Amino acid sequence: MKIFITGGSGLLGQYLNIELNKKHEILTQYYSNEGNCRNVNSVKFELTNHKKLEEIVESFNPEVIVHTAAVSNPEKADSLTADLVYEINVYATQFIAELCSKYNVKLIYLSTDLVYAGYRGSMLNEDAKLIPLSLYAETKLMGEVKIRETFDNYVILREALLFGLGLNHSRNNFHKMYENLKEGKPVKLFTDQYRTPLALQESARMIGELIEENMQSEIINFAGNERVSRLELGELFCEEAGFDKNLLVGTTMEEAGVVYKVADVSLNIDKLKSYGVTPISIRESIRKMFSNV
Repeated sequence: MKIFITGGSGLLGQYLNIELNKKHEILTQYYSNEGNCRNVNSVKFELTNHKKLEEIVESFNPEVIVHTAAVSNPEKADSLTADLVYEINVYATQFIAELCSKYNVKLIYLSTDLVYAGYRGSMLNEDAKLIPLSLYAETKLMGEVKIRETFDNYVILREALLFGLGLNHSRNNFHKMYENLKEGKPVKLFTDQYRTPLALQESARMIGELIEENMQSEIINFAGNERVSRLELGELFCEEAGFDKNLLVGTTMEEAGVVYKVADVSLNIDKLKSYGVTPISIRESIRKMFSNV
């Protein structure tokens, strides 16, 4: 297939470049950092440039757009103006949906587990209560709404916490934990926030599988199998990667001064599995991760 990827130099985007380029013709978009986009067919422009975006879609003529580009976490969103966050996370998403409708393209949109209410129990289904606490989560949910209002040929993936090692310039909290543990530095991790984390490599592989499924108008929880706290994830990492668990320091969100205290957005992935897409375990993911390091 011909697949256009937005946010191709991001944390997930770079893994998608590797995975989807194995068997498809891809074009990947980036703006600031190039990352591994230099190794594949890529284009540099700002996603808010609607004229350029339409030119690219019209000329490349993709069958699928995988839309990962975003102001990608609550901290980043809070450091910017609300208008800019809406421009990127909502209105650019709306325009991409309109282009998909106009040019008959399937849209795969990466949303977030943070759209759910974080106090309503664990292993949430897709119809669970939605209460986004942060500007980031609010705008990702608004992106979902704009897509659903525009057309039908979409798959919305409410993605869980991603863990793994960022490529090139990209970093996440898991990668920072790895770097600190390598240097023998203590790492504070939450004991009171629960997620169903998914490895970056697994996320890219599973998106590759979903692209080939005949589905539309779907909202799917996109996560791992295991409900763990941040501290438990760190402990599994230490056990598999050979680091000292005594360097891990349990803390609460209150003690850490977290603004948006999301206690539990662990996800039920029965719908995902019904399409034959199943993640490997956290332990297996960590082993796979370090087989390449």
